[in-house]
Amino acid sequence: MYPTLSLGPLTIPTAPLTIIIGLWLVLEMSERSARYHRQPRQLIYNLVFTGVIATFLAARLTFVALHWSAFQNNLWGIVWPLTNGYNGWAGLIVGVFAMLLYARRHQLPLWPTLDTLAPALWVGLLAISLADFLGGPGYGKTTNVLWGIEMFSLRRHPVQIYELLAGLVALWLWWRLTQRRQPVGMAFLGSAAAYSALRLFVDAYRDNTPLTADGYHIIQLITFAIMLICLFLISRLPQTTPEEAVGG
Repeated sequence: MYPTLSLGPLTIPTAPLTIIIGLWLVLEMSERSARYHRQPRQLIYNLVFTGVIATFLAARLTFVALHWSAFQNNLWGIVWPLTNGYNGWAGLIVGVFAMLLYARRHQLPLWPTLDTLAPALWVGLLAISLADFLGGPGYGKTTNVLWGIEMFSLRRHPVQIYELLAGLVALWLWWRLTQRRQPVGMAFLGSAAAYSALRLFVDAYRDNTPLTADGYHIIQLITFAIMLICLFLISRLPQTTPEEAVGG
């Protein structure tokens, strides 16, 4: 929709810029959330920072390795951050693994940590959806609805806007569950279940979603599994309040 931003002689791609701003907001949100949940702020910040750096490097370097011919004569392009070209799956896997190692090393408690990280997660996903809307490759199926957007000379569902709304709902639900002092883990699991359910619905309107050999939407399969796991874990949560979890 708006792939570049012109600032005088500079032309900046909007998608990478949005991701970089989103990463800063993720770090800021994680620190604020740690303060609110009375979790160790420095450890939570370092945990998220570790995940952000690992995700960024893995996503970028994997993309470069897969498209080496485009970079072998332009090595500066490898490290220039305002460049389109990241492998999201590689970044996600490596980032999560790095965070697990850090959390294990510092013996961070599972559910209080996840409750604290939840808003940073939703803000990060909001940034990804916004970047996809501004200049990314995602686009929806053709439609005649009034709120459709023009892409590739066709009117399409604004799936990125749908995803933004799903992220906002998850963020709002996290806040409501946190305010109501639900059992530890409920804020994360409840908002994750809601986001997964909404993405399960939204992905049906995406036209370039990855498919299995049988034609099933891979994102829908993943979000459906996450939703079921979250609902199962909610049913097994110990009735421990946030105050009890931090010794209050």
